Amino acid sequence: MMEAIYIPGLLKLPDQTEVIEVNECLAGLETLTPVRGRLKVTHQGNYLEVSGQGSTILTLTCHRCLQQYNHRLILDTSELIWLDDLAEQSNYVPLEQEILLEDLVETLHPQGYFQVDTWLYEQLCLVMPLQQLCDQECLGIPINEQGSMSLKDRRWEALEAFKGKLPG
Repeated sequence: MMEAIYIPGLLKLPDQTEVIEVNECLAGLETLTPVRGRLKVTHQGNYLEVSGQGSTILTLTCHRCLQQYNHRLILDTSELIWLDDLAEQSNYVPLEQEILLEDLVETLHPQGYFQVDTWLYEQLCLVMPLQQLCDQECLGIPINEQGSMSLKDRRWEALEAFKGKLPG
């Protein structure tokens, strides 16, 4: 597990920057290979500039044919995270309250911690393909001429035998 970065500690580093080499598996993300890459966190006064590049391989299930296939997930992103003393206050928002566009940004307390593994996990989830296809030409589950699936499920054989004995 990667250690969280104490935000005021960044101010004491050269260029107020910490570079982290990543080579590990993240909790909650089942991958075939560890996530490998680099993360750079820079304190810019009233915000953090975070950028990351990396990759991993995970097993996905095709949405058309339901076969599993391996997919290389590649991350190359950056984000600005604002530092705000009010960041630790309750996130309660009344249903009737209007939310301004500038409120739709990530914020952290200036004396708090930046959770590296959480940020990396979230960024990898965002680059996961929405439509998971083993191949762009995938035709899906094969269907025979009677309109039923050509795959036989032996659990239904007893019912098929019984159906054949019914009159008419």
